[in-house]
Amino acid sequence: MADSPVPAADIFDKHLSSFARALTDTGPRPFYRPMAASGGEALVDGVRVVMTACNDYLGLSGDPRVTAAAAKALVEYGASCSGSRLVCGTLPLHEELEARLAAFLGCPAAIVTTTGFQANLAITPLLGKGDLVFSDMANHASLVDAIRLGSADKRLYRHSDMADLERQLATADPGAAKLIVTDGLFSMEGDLCRLPELTALARRHGARLVVDGAHDIGLMGAGGHGVAEYFGLPDAVDLYTGTLSKCFGSIGGVLAGPTDIIGYLRYTARPVIFTASMPPAAVGAALAALDIIESEPERRTRVLNLAERLDSGLRALGYDTGGPAPRTGPATVTPIVPVHVGDAELCARLWKEILDEGVFTHAVVAPAVPVGRALIRLSLQATHTDGHLDRILDAFTAAGRRLRLIAGTAATPQPRQASDGATAAAPSAGAAVSQGAAVTPVAAPIPAPDAVPASVPSLVTPLIPAPAPAPVSAR
Repeated sequence: MADSPVPAADIFDKHLSSFARALTDTGPRPFYRPMAASGGEALVDGVRVVMTACNDYLGLSGDPRVTAAAAKALVEYGASCSGSRLVCGTLPLHEELEARLAAFLGCPAAIVTTTGFQANLAITPLLGKGDLVFSDMANHASLVDAIRLGSADKRLYRHSDMADLERQLATADPGAAKLIVTDGLFSMEGDLCRLPELTALARRHGARLVVDGAHDIGLMGAGGHGVAEYFGLPDAVDLYTGTLSKCFGSIGGVLAGPTDIIGYLRYTARPVIFTASMPPAAVGAALAALDIIESEPERRTRVLNLAERLDSGLRALGYDTGGPAPRTGPATVTPIVPVHVGDAELCARLWKEILDEGVFTHAVVAPAVPVGRALIRLSLQATHTDGHLDRILDAFTAAGRRLRLIAGTAATPQPRQASDGATAAAPSAGAAVSQGAAVTPVAAPIPAPDAVPASVPSLVTPLIPAPAPAPVSAR
């Protein structure tokens, strides 16, 4: 008698684990919530909240000059080019933006892509067989994927650990072509790359340096030109990648570098060749945003001052914003302020409590950060007001007391305003902290919660795979 065939596993069922079902089927959750954000606030479930999860650092996505430029390009060129840059998707606007971005970054040439993710994927032609690529373990997922797609031998070094990188470079094949890739400003914890050391190591070992400036181009440095300007190293970076969805308030990506390398990537990078080009409206918006970035430095000053005050206020409350190791760079202030929680379920509880206080934050758990390093990520915008800052600190005060993260009597949630109401006036606690009044943190360990409230999904299971891969940051 013939053996009975083994039933085939259903590939959908295999991957739809209880984790994913729990995350998808639960009620209110930190992810995929529909909302409308503008001016440092957002409407979430019909309620106006302070928005601190958006990367619109300079507040340009809703600037009338940017939206007017987008509308003008939309009317003039249509909604889409309906073709790749290689064939029929190149407009005069694309070439204008490329020339402007190249000049802004101090590079001979640039090419724009449809998204920032694609800009990083476009470096894969530089990762050939027999080459070596060295990547910071905290690099963005798009860089991780680019390295996986390339044919080069891969080496990961511990986050911003220059001794680890130097050891790996020193023991590598001296004859191999080498590439070091790093985020300029790391998106989860808000720390800058160690550009001076990276540059020295690259030159010493004959490596090229690629910097993803997604979060620092338009923001860091006196002119907003990025980490190279911030560190006073205009010739340090061999190839820039970046996105136009942060400081530029649009969508799209950019690669900038030597003319011959940019020309090579125009004809070899699949994310450039095999996709429709950056939409005209997005190009128009980015051009207008660049005008503002170059002419209004006060926006950078504003957002960095707000971030410094928020970081100081959260520390005064007793929260950990520095992580297990100091942030890199000389007293670096960036618009990204992390609040380290550790446990993923506790992070979910804190996120929900803060939302109940009228502030929308970003709960970050594995694999975006290592297991046991969950955090609440706050992104400041130039359009945030002093009142917004006080409300954020008030929310962390009330939520932290209820969860026994900080000392003080447990506070009751502040009522959130309906969509047609103005943002509530800031209670006195946040204003007191922002003016320097300290709150003593709880020294005793935080007791594990007996259960997660029904309205908060369990984030531990769906978002922590086993075994845990190297963390990749989610923008």
